[in-house]
Amino acid sequence: MMGFQTDNQERLFYSFNLEDQVPQNHLLRGINQYLDLSELRKHLSEHYSNTGRPSIDPELIIRMLIIGYSFGIRSERRLCEEVHLNLAYRWFCRLGLEDKVPDHSSFSKNRHGRFRESDAFRHLFESVLQRCMSEGLVRGEGFATDASIIKADAQRQRGLSGDQAIDWCKREEATRPVREYLTALEETNDTPAPSKYVSLTDPSATWTGAAGGPAFFAYSTNYLIDLDAGIIVDVEASTVSRNAEVEATKTMIDRVEEKFDLKPARLVGDTNYGTAPILGWLVDEKHIAPHVPVWDKSERDDGSFGRSAFTFDAENNCYVCPAGKFLKTAWRSKKKDPFRYRASQHDCQSCPFKPQCCPNVKNRKIDRSPQEPARDVARAIGKTDAFQESSRQRKKVEMLFAHLKRILRLDKLRLRGFSGAQDEFLLAATAQNLRRMAKWLTPVASEVNAVPA
Repeated sequence: MMGFQTDNQERLFYSFNLEDQVPQNHLLRGINQYLDLSELRKHLSEHYSNTGRPSIDPELIIRMLIIGYSFGIRSERRLCEEVHLNLAYRWFCRLGLEDKVPDHSSFSKNRHGRFRESDAFRHLFESVLQRCMSEGLVRGEGFATDASIIKADAQRQRGLSGDQAIDWCKREEATRPVREYLTALEETNDTPAPSKYVSLTDPSATWTGAAGGPAFFAYSTNYLIDLDAGIIVDVEASTVSRNAEVEATKTMIDRVEEKFDLKPARLVGDTNYGTAPILGWLVDEKHIAPHVPVWDKSERDDGSFGRSAFTFDAENNCYVCPAGKFLKTAWRSKKKDPFRYRASQHDCQSCPFKPQCCPNVKNRKIDRSPQEPARDVARAIGKTDAFQESSRQRKKVEMLFAHLKRILRLDKLRLRGFSGAQDEFLLAATAQNLRRMAKWLTPVASEVNAVPA
């Protein structure tokens, strides 16, 4: 027969245990097991006054932010509503049924104040990484690096051409991202080249069309991951450009080595990291094997001889052409340009290969990079089976970016300025590492289904 729901809402007393209401296979149970915030108060102690009314517990704010970035809750207003209604979220935040959830404005006050001044999000990320290392998820043998473009919170219509003079009004009346941008300009020794298009709401964002389609304002998030379990060992925000992404990778490698005494035996990356300066830095200074395709524009597409047709004789410091002639540095230009090699005009004019070698000039010239030995090391590695395996392993970092955008919903930033982008990237990377530990190391957590936000 048809049943009836019993109305028990008029009961005055309940026997209720919040711990019993959270499923054992819930993802937050695994995250809670590996999240250690015991050092957070000590890290922030200098940024709180010894007198006055007690503030909101910073650990509570951090736990709420971890929920937001772990389950793709992008709005802080909605995050407060979800924590208020969701029992599992209340349990993770250590709130009772009658405890009040902080107002959404508390996040921005702390983020732009104590958390940013103390670099709390970097401290949180490194503490989680330290736990990953202690659990054996980081080997340190091989790292992979890559960058992904994330849209900035800046409308295309709110921008001006970089050639135009922009009146930023009074410094004290400008928004926080504008003040940050102007301060960065004042601290820069060399004035940067003007951007093609500058946002009036977030001038630090880069105008780019790299993703194909209409151009937009964006930042790049740069990941450095350990190839064993795909743990993110460092993250850095940068502008959207090849040089900025390469510099971010160098910064991350140095920081991880200094902070955790970790230096990989090999670095895996795509062609963007195969330029001569970064290869020279990896091979000569860091002694890291570059498992990276070489960025090489020396080959020609018109059927004429590329640089690979010439053999370099290191002992005599010269190139040998297909006809057996020598290309040497001219004694007059050794001090001015010691890396340009020229063939003799007499040899080229009588050479039968001239139509295939230098049909439009009198003699053949070759520019050799100062980092050419490092490029040769990368080319030699590129012919090995280990390089092919590294190329397959590099997909781990691409999978992390896909997870970041599709599951964690960080395809567009909510915070503005470089500091805002760095805060979001650090929190998202922290959430990804926590989720990976929870699913890999906690048996019951590995069975959890995605919890709808």
